[in-house]
Amino acid sequence: MRRPRAVVTGGAGFLGSHLCERLLREGYSVLCLDDLSTGSAANVAHLAEIGPFRLVRADVTDFVHVVGDVDAVLHFASPASPIDYLRMPIETLKVGSIGTLHTLGLAKEKRARYLLASTSEAYGDPQVHPQPESYWGHVNPVGPRGVYDEAKRFAEAMTMAYHRSQGVDTAIVRIFNTHGPRMRPDDGRAIPTFIRQALAGEPITVAGDGSQTRSIQYVDDLVEGVFRLLHADRHEPVNIGNPSEVSITELALLVRDLVGATSEIEYGPRPEDDPTVRRPDITLATDLLGWRPEVGLEDGLRRTIDWFRATLAASGPAAASRAV
Repeated sequence: MRRPRAVVTGGAGFLGSHLCERLLREGYSVLCLDDLSTGSAANVAHLAEIGPFRLVRADVTDFVHVVGDVDAVLHFASPASPIDYLRMPIETLKVGSIGTLHTLGLAKEKRARYLLASTSEAYGDPQVHPQPESYWGHVNPVGPRGVYDEAKRFAEAMTMAYHRSQGVDTAIVRIFNTHGPRMRPDDGRAIPTFIRQALAGEPITVAGDGSQTRSIQYVDDLVEGVFRLLHADRHEPVNIGNPSEVSITELALLVRDLVGATSEIEYGPRPEDDPTVRRPDITLATDLLGWRPEVGLEDGLRRTIDWFRATLAASGPAAASRAV
């Protein structure tokens, strides 16, 4: 009996590598396409021991061709942290537009189920709270964050166009803040930054006054939601996130306590268009997929901290104290 085969773009990144691992454990063979601009071959080095896995270094903004049958195409390729997409604005826009076009074309050719990794950033700085999938968002298209926000919004529009006009079996997941092993310590996002700083005994740097909120899920919960959506009969967007909301200051203090550090909290400038609030309405995910997050914030942070502690220790003291 033939194994189902999945193509995962961005599969060597933080989220993509966990998704590849889950697919392998569920009996898929996996072809990972990644240009390694923000991902790492080290993230997937162990996957061939689990099942049929192949990493191909490829830029999906070039023509995408895959030999053989494909049952699922999961488009996770994109810079995802502000430090990355502000450094690579054109590349971010291209992977959300041209990369989405090419991967949808692959799904159409292979008659495969297509799943787009979108983002809660599609809601921008929301004026509706919590955010349901029916909310159209409040995004500054010409601000610095627009290169990511609008790339994902365009990708959603392209995905629905292929579904409506070309009959492609599509799905869209709007991913809320996620953390866990294999995040880069220097990727600039709050949790890896706070953990790295606390482990090094450095001040923990919080943007603005720290009152802005985020809703944070552990990577295993996210992957579970994505896997269920891949096998569901749903084409429009679905939120996957943990509705437990926390302020950035509360998050910094919690990380400090869990690390056992005595770091001071330092406040600095807040980035332009930084969302004031963020919390998913997960009613649809619960009703449609039977999905709810199972890993609480403290438990997930402990797991993430343990991974960072081991990784930074293995990398030496220079890595532990490297500035963002």
